[in-house]
Amino acid sequence: QVQLVESGGGLVQAGGSLRLSCAASGRAPGVYVMGWFRQAPGKEREFVAVVSWDGGNTYYPDSVKGRFTISRDNAKNTVYLEMNSLKPEDTAVYYCAANTVWGVEPHEFDYWGQGTQVTVSS
Repeated sequence: QVQLVESGGGLVQAGGSLRLSCAASGRAPGVYVMGWFRQAPGKEREFVAVVSWDGGNTYYPDSVKGRFTISRDNAKNTVYLEMNSLKPEDTAVYYCAANTVWGVEPHEFDYWGQGTQVTVSS
């Protein structure tokens, strides 16, 4: 069992930056693949980024590639999502998720945080 708590969301102007954090606790959180997803009102949950257990591999969809960076610090059991050049369409609740194997679909992840709101104003 892994518990995940996100933080760092807020209101930012278009073109600005935010860094989200996800603190993991519980059973060996460092061995999990970690992902970030987002969900805007009326839309399905969308994949944003994923990082392997050792941080060596990452993957992003085209919508955020070059603007978002996922990283992790296993000594602190924390995963980060650095978001730059934010756009109004990035507005959503952002969720951290953990899984034992590589994946990019929400149904592939076993553990979820409660989410943090990111609002980008135009």
